[in-house]
Amino acid sequence: MLVLKNKATNSLLTSEKKSVLRFLALYTAMVMLMIILLSVFYYQSQEKLVLAQERAKLSKYAYIQTKRLKVLHHFFDERRTYPRDPRFRSAIYDNEFEKIFSLLENENVRFDQEIYIAGNKIHFIETLDNYYLGTRYLVIEEDDDTGWRKAVWKEILGYGVIIFFFFMLFGFFFARLFLKPMRNSIMLLDRFIKDTTHELNTPLSAILANIEMIDTDSLDEKNRKKLTRINIAAKTVSTLYQDLTYLTLEHERHNEDEWIELKHLINDRIEYFNVLIQSKQLETHLDLEDARIKMDRKKLVRVIDNLISNAIKYNKKGGILGIILTKNSLEIWDTGIGITKEQIPLMFDRYMRFDTSEGGFGIGLSIVKKILDEYRITVEVDSKVGVGTRMVLKW
Repeated sequence: MLVLKNKATNSLLTSEKKSVLRFLALYTAMVMLMIILLSVFYYQSQEKLVLAQERAKLSKYAYIQTKRLKVLHHFFDERRTYPRDPRFRSAIYDNEFEKIFSLLENENVRFDQEIYIAGNKIHFIETLDNYYLGTRYLVIEEDDDTGWRKAVWKEILGYGVIIFFFFMLFGFFFARLFLKPMRNSIMLLDRFIKDTTHELNTPLSAILANIEMIDTDSLDEKNRKKLTRINIAAKTVSTLYQDLTYLTLEHERHNEDEWIELKHLINDRIEYFNVLIQSKQLETHLDLEDARIKMDRKKLVRVIDNLISNAIKYNKKGGILGIILTKNSLEIWDTGIGITKEQIPLMFDRYMRFDTSEGGFGIGLSIVKKILDEYRITVEVDSKVGVGTRMVLKW
């Protein structure tokens, strides 16, 4: 029992870990997005700071070049050489943004901005009031010292990593803090279900054993009907108990696979459910061949019990419960209420119920599907509303 509790606890911790990881994945994406946006804003602010620092120098260069253009304009008949300067490069454009002359290395000029970075160059545009040589716009170009970029990226990466780890530790701490109440509640509920399930075993076994020992022939018809109703209720609770036991205690235990004679097992389970079958006045059509399968007996019983129980529970009064067994397949069918074609893919989901008029919690078929998947047994479902349901297992 201690080993099973430890396994259940480990399962709970695994679920908690998955929840934490999902939260951290979303949290990480948000943190990364925030860091990227902050990095972009910081880079743009540093770029503006660099341009602000360069503006005064380039404005001075533009003033010097404007004076040179003025001199060239007045002595154009004597001088035809465009003024050059080793500190910068320049270009002149007319009022229609047409190039008059250019020494620029980057010809991508944006006239809507006064100063900007174009590749690895810095452009400064001066608008002239006097049209020397027909010039309206003077463009000053200098090389961009990329050292500031390297420094900015170094700061972004350094501070980005620090901020990232800080927020991740912050997020992990709060994720665990917020999940702690849920974890405690789940563990409390888990312990309650296990303890309750365990406590049900003794009185339920006693009820069933005493019912079997009662001599029904000595009872009058009225008391015999009462005993039958008690037996039906006890068998129903017993099936639910077995499902809860599987979910809480046995589903993680080591399988004890063995070769099982299916024909004998099915006859035994039909006998077990006989009182329920009689209560609905069902006919049983059995076509059982000799067949064997290697499985854990308890898990196979859970599969067969749930399928037979559903075929009885959702059958109509006076209907038919049919079971066909061949060497590699088991078919259980009924003439009950049925379900729609759209509902069939959802019928194996846990807690899914399509008819709330009958008892149960919607866990039986989810257990069936889990066991069948474990043993690679396929299940085919054919159901029509008002006609019935047919479940076919193939291995």
